[in-house]
Amino acid sequence: MKKAEMMRITVRAWLESQSIWADSHTRCSLFPQKVKSWHKNLSTTCSICSKSRRLECKRNLSEKKLTRCFVDHRKVRLTAGKGGDGISCFHSEPRKIYGGPDGGDGGDGGHIILKVDQQVKSLASLLPLYRGFNGEKGGSKNCYGAAGKSIYLKVPIGTVVKEDNEIVADLNQHGEEYVAVYGGTGGKGNRFFLANDNRAPTMATEGEPGEERVLNLELKTMAHAGMVGFPNAGKSSLLRAISNAKPAVASYPFTTLNPHVGIVHYEGYEQVSVADVPGIIKGAHQNRGLGLAFLKHIERCRFLLYVLDLSVPEPWTQLRDLKYELEQYEEGLSKRPHAIIGNKLDLPQAKSNLPLLKEQVEQRVIPLSALTGDNLEELLLHLKDLYDHYVKTEERQSCKPMKW
Repeated sequence: MKKAEMMRITVRAWLESQSIWADSHTRCSLFPQKVKSWHKNLSTTCSICSKSRRLECKRNLSEKKLTRCFVDHRKVRLTAGKGGDGISCFHSEPRKIYGGPDGGDGGDGGHIILKVDQQVKSLASLLPLYRGFNGEKGGSKNCYGAAGKSIYLKVPIGTVVKEDNEIVADLNQHGEEYVAVYGGTGGKGNRFFLANDNRAPTMATEGEPGEERVLNLELKTMAHAGMVGFPNAGKSSLLRAISNAKPAVASYPFTTLNPHVGIVHYEGYEQVSVADVPGIIKGAHQNRGLGLAFLKHIERCRFLLYVLDLSVPEPWTQLRDLKYELEQYEEGLSKRPHAIIGNKLDLPQAKSNLPLLKEQVEQRVIPLSALTGDNLEELLLHLKDLYDHYVKTEERQSCKPMKW
């Protein structure tokens, strides 16, 4: 017995030593791989390692996708929730005969409410169709059905709500709410119809349908400054040069179909919004092309930036035609505070046209090149002066200036 036990102990010790050796061998073989994975997962403070890491760059959006970035008009169909049905039932309990009616009422349908949020700058997040939550039906033992939850749609400050071309709401304050559609009233259970002459009513009513409306939402205030010009005047390139907006640009002539808004940052956390309004053409006030839609964008801007192409012959005629179109659309629109910008200064023909433009125009002309960035500082300083003048005018009239 002693020999057998000694042999068993010896064999067990040998097996344990073999398992320890195999485990250590596998650990040594896997250790370099783990070290490599640790280097990938762990962050280091070494400047050499940090420089080798490349930040993921966002892909450039196409013109089709860029149209979703800023939307200042939406047509939405809103249908509130239907009220829950009432129930007809009678109380049932052992050793209690003729307990009486105990059918509960249905819950009210959910409303759809427009709520102003200053963090929202566009109507792009709104969908064309919304349906509210229905109320639940009543239950026995006089239990009322739960009411449907209200849906809150966030809209930016300055949203105008129209129905059949009539303004029904003007939302200008943060947190302001407007109940667009009301939910249907819940139905009544048979408990509601209990009376002295009717001790066992069996009638219950259904819930009413929710209100349904088609509303047009428009932004009354689009941006502080609106760039006005004919197609291919370089407005999109200029917006890319002074802000982080990325409207589509190309070396061939084409026009922007949807507005883009860029933000120009100044000291003291001041932000001036500049809108690249699609180019207008002659006869835009007669709704040629999409003229009226473009002019509506310009109407909502506080001050204007006339962008002229210095490379074309007689660029001062562009300014005259632009002011004529604005004045025909709305009297006094062309007289708003504005700046005249001569773009494409990098072209040879533009330098010869610049002195002629200054002779024809009495106001100050800011020559620049959006492609090379020449003289952009003068435009930015003048833009800040226009913004400060707008703020002082609003405060003098006891109005709250629009802050982006």
